[in-house]
Amino acid sequence: MRIRPIARDDLDGLQVLARQTGVGFTSLPDNREFLAGKIEAAACAFEERVPVDDRLYFFVLEDESNGELAGCCAIEGQVGKGVPFYNYRLGKLAHSSVQLELHRTFETLFLSSDHTGDAEVCSLFLRPEYRGRELRHLRNGALLSKARWLFIAQFRDRFPEKVLAEMRGVFDEDNKSPFWESLGKHFFPMDFSEADRLTGLGRKSFIGELMPKFPLYTTFMSADARACIGQVHRDTRPALEMLKKEGLRWEGYIDIFDGGPTVEAYIDEVQAVRQSRLCQVEVSKQLVAGEERRWLAATTDIKDFYAAWVGRGPSDDQIIMVSEAEARQLQVSTGDTLRLLET
Repeated sequence: MRIRPIARDDLDGLQVLARQTGVGFTSLPDNREFLAGKIEAAACAFEERVPVDDRLYFFVLEDESNGELAGCCAIEGQVGKGVPFYNYRLGKLAHSSVQLELHRTFETLFLSSDHTGDAEVCSLFLRPEYRGRELRHLRNGALLSKARWLFIAQFRDRFPEKVLAEMRGVFDEDNKSPFWESLGKHFFPMDFSEADRLTGLGRKSFIGELMPKFPLYTTFMSADARACIGQVHRDTRPALEMLKKEGLRWEGYIDIFDGGPTVEAYIDEVQAVRQSRLCQVEVSKQLVAGEERRWLAATTDIKDFYAAWVGRGPSDDQIIMVSEAEARQLQVSTGDTLRLLET
């Protein structure tokens, strides 16, 4: 299993992923024309043919045994520069009456664009057949999540000060969002899936046009909807835990449709960014690919970025020994440089 940039001939494989993502996965709609545009935008980003603040770096997890795409992940260079990036900011308003000697505090939601200009790690999806206990030794989810941090660390000058991640919110057994049913559907003349589809296609202007600009009191929402605020979809919990271990935290921002949390951090404080380091490659014919999956290695070329697990760490502060199989997988040779992270 290895991470690589998405290629222009990956359209069929990406559409397979899009059809499996499920409700609420906004960034990967099942629309072939849109997906083709996303692939082209990513190709231009890796080729550095678009401005830094308009780049989408999109990666796929490739199963080299059969050539299939097992998953995907992405990094948005900066959000909100072209189309506003909206979310709700959770706040409080205090009300008091001196005459009645009463003091009440109410939870409120403010429509916000506070994250404009931040980077975003997004679109992380792993096909169900590549998850599970029997595949835990492959650590596919961790490979998808952590490879992005090595890319950001290697090309730090392409990214801003802060990074965020939007997490999918709670849906019930009928794939309905209690948060949407109690709030969003009263302002948008469409069902959740249509609003989700439009957002995924980049058509987001209707959000600012139709949502109220004044604070919303959560008191008027249903108990089920209030319970969803800042909570994640059951399939999103592992991804959230990985992000929390890297240092991303919830600061009170939520998705305006499903109420899922937006977690954030300063890039230079993300654990994987701080702890990764560069080592020189030495390919050994005597070595075999190791079974231990503690070390993640990534190449240092933006157009040919590859990441995969390697079976050992550096022999000293300077050299990383890799087997011929690992060298082929990462497309490196003796004298090249790899960025390493112990996990």
